[in-house]
Amino acid sequence: MIRKFILTATTAVFAGFIALPASANSISIEQYGWGNSAGGDQIGARNRIGVYQDGKRNGTVIQQRGRGNTAATGQEGRRNAADIWQHGKGNSAGVGQFGRDHNAIMTQDGNGNVAAGVQVGKGCDGEVTQSGSGNVAAFVQTCK
Repeated sequence: MIRKFILTATTAVFAGFIALPASANSISIEQYGWGNSAGGDQIGARNRIGVYQDGKRNGTVIQQRGRGNTAATGQEGRRNAADIWQHGKGNSAGVGQFGRDHNAIMTQDGNGNVAAGVQVGKGCDGEVTQSGSGNVAAFVQTCK
């Protein structure tokens, strides 16, 4: 009887480590080149972060507070920086930067907001700030 109890308890413990709860957050990071950095944090449930960087000295910081937020950055080139700050529920933001010396900041405070940006060339600066619910913003820039 004790042996059966220990076996059942051990199986339950291992199953708890393997299975993710339905409210799990997710992070995916791929970096190529050298000197790239990615960081951030998630507080809440069902938040998703995706980062891809290829080149030199690119940096991404993503912070999510709330539920069901999605943020993604993809940067190719060098010395690009992208920050995404999300507070609320169901927000989506994405930055794609190609070239060098770009800066992008996206801030969302509310629910169901969408922000997207693309920067190409050299030295672009883009910023989106959204408060409230149901806002949509996008920008595309080619610089120098």
